[in-house]
Amino acid sequence: MLTSLKLMIKVPKRTFYSVSLLCSLLFTLRVCAVELGSNSEAIQLHGFIAQGAIKADKSNYINEEQDISFELTEIGINASYQLSDDFRVAGQMVYLNGGNRYHPGIRVDYLLLEWDAFHDETWQASFYLGRVKNNHWLHSSTRDIPFARPSIILPQVTYFDGFRDIAMGGDGGAVKLSFNDDDFGEIDFNFSRGKSAISNDQSEVVIGKFALGELEHDLDLQASVYWRPSFSPWRFGISALDSNFYYNSEQVDYFFDSKFEFQFYSANALYEGERFQFSAELTQVRFVTDGFYFPGFHRDEIGQGYYLQGSYKLNDDLSIMIRNERFYANKDDKKGIQLSQNTGGLIPSYFGFHNDNMLGVSYDFSSNFRMNAEYHWMEGGARLSPIVQPDPLANSSKNWQVWAIQFMYWF
Repeated sequence: MLTSLKLMIKVPKRTFYSVSLLCSLLFTLRVCAVELGSNSEAIQLHGFIAQGAIKADKSNYINEEQDISFELTEIGINASYQLSDDFRVAGQMVYLNGGNRYHPGIRVDYLLLEWDAFHDETWQASFYLGRVKNNHWLHSSTRDIPFARPSIILPQVTYFDGFRDIAMGGDGGAVKLSFNDDDFGEIDFNFSRGKSAISNDQSEVVIGKFALGELEHDLDLQASVYWRPSFSPWRFGISALDSNFYYNSEQVDYFFDSKFEFQFYSANALYEGERFQFSAELTQVRFVTDGFYFPGFHRDEIGQGYYLQGSYKLNDDLSIMIRNERFYANKDDKKGIQLSQNTGGLIPSYFGFHNDNMLGVSYDFSSNFRMNAEYHWMEGGARLSPIVQPDPLANSSKNWQVWAIQFMYWF
């Protein structure tokens, strides 16, 4: 029966067995979690399964055929173990299949040792070592959990799908300092340093399938500060990222050895009321390319963007969401005219920007079973993969739409 099902829905063999293995492990851990729940407070086991359907018209955002796709699968297992009062280990493994948004397969999002080095009534200091998680952006700490993030597709101006695995975190270390009192409110400072291993599949998503060499991620630096005033529903934050990537070309290759510099700065605000929630992020991105297209090539561009997002709970189970999003790959070429001229018209001008207006709805069937649905009116291709080598043949329309529906269960 499993073989018949596999053939009917045309799932690749490697994907089918990866999902089967992870589902079996998830079920086993679910049973273990029930057994351990009443016997051990030191062990915490959680998991989730999310499956849906998605379609992108006039774009290869999901697939080349632009058909309805079931490549909206997320299966995850996370666990933590309290070694002592001050030390804890935690990790998460997921299977993802998002079509062309990111490569399908199993990955370890984080696996770390946490040390609660100091805490009193106002101060707390924690250190993390291993594959640490990115906690710097407004929704970066929850983007890997379907039921915790605000929507199926996050704002691409900040949470670009093509960088998902790289932006989740990296192998290195992090520190978090927290301060809390009635006069100044809550202040959190985060700092991390690490690097991400980039597979060939990930390289293809970022730089394109014609690049035959290897993409390497150098150590990056990230820092952020968040402040919530005392007894306030508002929270404000700023963050900065500095990262380098290197492309090592093959002996026979279409492209050349190169260096990419990526700097990302953001400011954000979050309001959490009883029924209404509002969030916004303003970003600036500097992307420098040295080489790649030919020796001596140099391009230094500064992009800018923002999104405004609001949700309202109509009742305890049903909520609606709207979002407006704008991004310009080059702040001095917001209409992409120079981009088209510099490429001799090979890259249309609409690859210089990305706009998105979204309407979404969420319904909770129970405390651990939810449905999300959303519709996006997209304009432009600046946030389509691959980012280094745009594909105008597969994305020949400036205006395109995406709809998605996803059901999720967690424990």
